[in-house]
Amino acid sequence: MNKFDFQHPAVQIVKFMKRIYDYGMTTTSGGNLSILDENGDMWISPSGIDKGTLTPADVVCIKKDGTVIGKHKPSCEYPFHQGIYKANPEAKAVVHAHPPMLVAFSIAKKIPNMNVLAHSRRIVGTPSMAGYGCPGSTVLGGKIQAEFEKGFKAVLLENHGAVVCGSSLLDAFQRFETYDFTARMISDAISLGTPHYLAEEQIQQALENHNKAFVKGPCVLPGTKELEVRAKVCELTQRAYRQKLFSSTEGTCAVRVDGDHFVITSAGCDRGTVEPQELISVKGYEYTGCGELDSNAWLSKAIFDQQPELNALIFAHPTALMAYGVADVKFDTRLIPESYLLLREVPVFDFGVQYQNLQEFVKTVSPRLPVVMVKNDFVLTAGKDLLQALDRLEVAEYSAKGAITAGKLGELKLMGDDAIQDIITAFNLIP
Repeated sequence: MNKFDFQHPAVQIVKFMKRIYDYGMTTTSGGNLSILDENGDMWISPSGIDKGTLTPADVVCIKKDGTVIGKHKPSCEYPFHQGIYKANPEAKAVVHAHPPMLVAFSIAKKIPNMNVLAHSRRIVGTPSMAGYGCPGSTVLGGKIQAEFEKGFKAVLLENHGAVVCGSSLLDAFQRFETYDFTARMISDAISLGTPHYLAEEQIQQALENHNKAFVKGPCVLPGTKELEVRAKVCELTQRAYRQKLFSSTEGTCAVRVDGDHFVITSAGCDRGTVEPQELISVKGYEYTGCGELDSNAWLSKAIFDQQPELNALIFAHPTALMAYGVADVKFDTRLIPESYLLLREVPVFDFGVQYQNLQEFVKTVSPRLPVVMVKNDFVLTAGKDLLQALDRLEVAEYSAKGAITAGKLGELKLMGDDAIQDIITAFNLIP
């Protein structure tokens, strides 16, 4: 159960359509969302209504007996929504839209491989593809339903877009968003070289519970300092989401309150709408909070214990920057003065280093080397506070985007040794 489950289906559809539209994953007329309620009635977005100004009154209800209630026509593609619910009795929501990157894969008739990240495989599963059919036709509906009957929860539509189902509209939205997020990462990796994918045993290793040393303690009201930290974590987590550095399911912020006490995003929180009470408080090996521990809690504690000068950590996999780790191509920060100044060198570790050589990893993350990358896993930025860590993440991702684009224009011209030394001297950087 999530906080959106306490909102009317029409309200949920409007909120998530706005997120899809604002995120650039659909157009004014494109895409459709639906929810199957406890009575078997389907609530669905209308046909031909501006998705940027949709209101709950615009949402249409198709009763279980087929009666249509609403001031608009339902989306012309409502039959395939019905087919998905029939194919998968556990499905309670469907999201269909046309994000440019997933459309690109659908045109090329290539299915993005979610094994590029363990997180992507966990959220999206293994996608499928349905053959082309005219929108709204029984032919297309039959092809889509057939794929969901096979157990797939994410299906690419040839020369069209993508459709997913979920146990709730939040679940379906997160699957859809992660699918698009991962596709963009793979595309950037292809621009750099050849993407590398994880073996099944590596995926299972990453998905194991590495927080077994922690125990849940009794809930206590946070003190003033912790309240300030919680507010800042929520503010900057939502900002990272708006900047497309996080997705709704991915992105960890951990901030030290004092000593071995830190606050961290919970495993299940929606990064786009996270609230202070959804965060987790960790003191030593005891944690409190309504949610579950983030998968990076154990690693955050190990770094905080080793590096007392660092008070904030961000784990993320923004698409352009992580493309370097996916394609196994060196990300060189000697691009512009800001990138070298804020990032310095960016050490790159093989996948699984945190499980196999934790001490080497936590000693590397430091004020001298505040940005590190683990191939096919995450980028970690650190700082004296969360704003500094976020600034580094933004600069790293924007620099990576610039470098990938520059590579399409011609050979990268990096700053020379003299320019780098000037920066080190001018800003008194640690040698």
